[in-house]
Amino acid sequence: MESTMMDIPLTVTSILRYGTTAFADKEVVTCAGDAPPRRRTYAALGERVARLANALRSLGVDGDQRVGTFMWNNAEHLEAYYAIPSMGAVLHTLNIRLSADQVGYIATHAGDYAVIVDASLIPLFAKVLPLAETVKHVIVSGPADADAVRSLAESGRAVHSYEDLLDAAP
Repeated sequence: MESTMMDIPLTVTSILRYGTTAFADKEVVTCAGDAPPRRRTYAALGERVARLANALRSLGVDGDQRVGTFMWNNAEHLEAYYAIPSMGAVLHTLNIRLSADQVGYIATHAGDYAVIVDASLIPLFAKVLPLAETVKHVIVSGPADADAVRSLAESGRAVHSYEDLLDAAP
């Protein structure tokens, strides 16, 4: 009998695998303000997703832990949307439009172990972090001001560069 897509479980991992092979040369484009668009192929996206999953494992994220995101809608957020559930962890998006008290409560109540934060949102997240009791790791995506990163590190949490983690991950 001939195999069809219906013979494959409809998981995030199978969707990613299909997308990175059938549409390997198609692009994910991130536009942000006046900056030139950033482009990467679905094949590159798949590689970065695997690296992010491995990087999160190296930080101690296991099958049932929550990883929060405090990000804009961009390529890195898409990578998190694939990597976190594909590794068996729980993706937990945090609403950037809520107050620091609300986001801190939500992150703690959910038990977020790590949070990926867009660098442009560090000033907002710096107010959340003291209230997010369960967060052990903060991963900063994008170019960040050194003083802003220091403000996160002063919380006692481990602060990592998203790109450095991916570069070091298999």
